[in-house]
Amino acid sequence: MPVNAQAVLDWRFDPVTEKYNRTRTILYALGLGAGAAEADLPLVYEKDLKALPTMAVVLAGEPMWMDDPRAGITFTHVLHGEQGLVLHRPLPPAATLVGQAVNEALYDKGAKGAVLVMKRELRDAASGELVATVRSTAFLRADGGFGGSGEGQPAPHPLPDRAPDHSVTLGTRVDQALLYRLSGDFNPLHIDPVVARSAGFPRPILHGLCSYGIAGRAIIQALCDGDPERLTRLDVRFATPVYPGETLVTEIWREGPGQAAFRVKVADRDVVALNNGRADFRA
Repeated sequence: MPVNAQAVLDWRFDPVTEKYNRTRTILYALGLGAGAAEADLPLVYEKDLKALPTMAVVLAGEPMWMDDPRAGITFTHVLHGEQGLVLHRPLPPAATLVGQAVNEALYDKGAKGAVLVMKRELRDAASGELVATVRSTAFLRADGGFGGSGEGQPAPHPLPDRAPDHSVTLGTRVDQALLYRLSGDFNPLHIDPVVARSAGFPRPILHGLCSYGIAGRAIIQALCDGDPERLTRLDVRFATPVYPGETLVTEIWREGPGQAAFRVKVADRDVVALNNGRADFRA
């Protein structure tokens, strides 16, 4: 059935305040597989600790709302389509942030469904300074045809038609999802084999935002000399689920000062997991 478009666009979210500490920051990095190399020490050691910027996407998030009947969303048919992040300043390793969410746009794709764009601003609780802007896109597969426009949706970032300038290979552990879920995503799809099989997967899949964070690690390694504070933007389109234990290869194309395109492939199956990636960084 069509989504209740006006209700969704007018949905009011209360501000969410979250205080996190260095332990949380280290746990997030471990959930992305950091710590196996000495170069990862600033990400997992409280001495001179630096936060991975992608941790912003899991901070001060709004509570679940899409299953509210007033929205008219067929929640079982929702897919996480895209993820974006802009850092306006480096993410501190410990802070109190206030998140304010808004449903920014809704595109009608007719029989194909609908596309919802959501934005969350993260501000320092004490100063009000804008720290990060998080955008995500949800594909509402069963909720198109509500009479809205399908025009105006931003196009995916194109990838160059040439060999990549960098390639970074990072493995995942078979228990990667068990550790990553401690950063706040307790969806049973990522731990319960029965739930995974009922969703059409042979076994639990890795969180999409875990793959996203691993891509961020690869970008930081290749373009930022290992300094997470230099990464200022990371956008991706989710293409194929990843299974814990698989190896991810991030292919990177430099596009100019401070900007690159990238994609992430699953080496074990030769499929693209994350596509149309864009990364901005301080050169």
